Order: sequence, then structure tokens, then C-alpha cells
Amino acid sequence: MKTLIAIPCMDQVAAGFCGSLATLAKVGECTVSMLCGSLIYDSRNNLCKQALQIDADYVLFLDSDMVFEPDLLERMMKHMEDGKDIVTGLYFRRGSPFTPVIFKEFIPGEGKDETVVKGYEDYPAGEIFEVAACGGGALMISKKVLVDVALNYHTWFDPIFHAGEDMSFCWRARELGYKIWCDSTIPLGHVGQMIVTEAIYHATRDKEAKKNAEN
Repeated sequence: MKTLIAIPCMDQVAAGFCGSLATLAKVGECTVSMLCGSLIYDSRNNLCKQALQIDADYVLFLDSDMVFEPDLLERMMKHMEDGKDIVTGLYFRRGSPFTPVIFKEFIPGEGKDETVVKGYEDYPAGEIFEVAACGGGALMISKKVLVDVALNYHTWFDPIFHAGEDMSFCWRARELGYKIWCDSTIPLGHVGQMIVTEAIYHATRDKEAKKNAEN
């Protein structure tokens, strides 16, 4: 089993990410590739090409501002072996409001105002569940999806419908019949001014709810 660990980045990499990557337990044959560039979708596309060139069974995208546990790859690989083709862990925006970077609904429209995007703040805790779209911060994709999307769309991550590159990929994959899964038991941190975790998200949400109730 071969996996490309794909890291798109700008000009800086978080120290916490480096520590997480150094302790990441490898499963099977793993190749690590980091591409720096100002266009994140271009870096992601080129990393997908690399994955196909080395005949990788999977590509695991890890953003350079994420922190994760050593068993991340092992846990995501188990879902792949169970027949899933696209899996993300659970992480949150690094700035307030610290909402989860997963979406219950994503229906693109011709114009920005016509696009429907619904967050997933009430996500199921401690479960793996289907989502309409997700961020690319910790995203594992099977070779089958890479090939299928390339054959039908000639790109993976080029932005469309006024959406980000990660949601654009999700739309393409779902149009071809693939499901996107989030495992909320996989803990991930998002490095900003602080490391944003699930606990921070819930604490912030409870504070906002209390404030709204008082008003």
C-alpha cells in the first residue's frame, strides 16, 4: 500500500505541524512531498499529479498549519480499507467564530448569491458521518477518485462557482457519485493565534449562546 503525504504551503510552516509530521506513524510505503506556492489550488493539483506518477493508492493532504496525533494516517487508512474513498478528520477555523470546516450542504449556483452553503455546527460527536463538503486540511483521497475526477473534469482543485479549491474538489467528486466522510473522533488542531480544538469551539459556541439568551 502506497501513500503520498501531500503538503501544500506558502512560505512558512508552523512549528507544531513539523512536530506532528515528525512523529506521524507511517503505514505501508509513504512518500512525503511539500510544494510551496502562492496558489494553493495549483499546489494541490500538482500534488495529485505526483500521486498518480508514483502510482500511490492514496493521497493524504496535510496543511502546514495543522497539528495531529501520530496515529492519524493509521486511523484514516482503516476507513479507506473499509471501502470509503474520501475521508477528513475534524478541525475548526483558526479565527473566531471557530466553526468546523465541514459542511452539511453545498449547492453551487451561477452567482455567488445563488450558491447555498450550510455549515455543520451540530455535527455528530464521536462518529463517522457523511458531509457535503470539507476543507483540505487533513483530507485522504483514494487513487480511484483521483483518476475519475481527472478523466471527467481535467482538474481536481481549480476553484469553481465562487467556492474555495477544497469545496470545488468535493463538488466534482460528489457529482461523480462519491461520498465524503468526516470522522469526528480524529482530533486535529488548527494553528492560528492559538491552536483551535473541539474544546475551544464548544466553549466559544456556549459563550455566544449565553450572550444571545441574555439579549
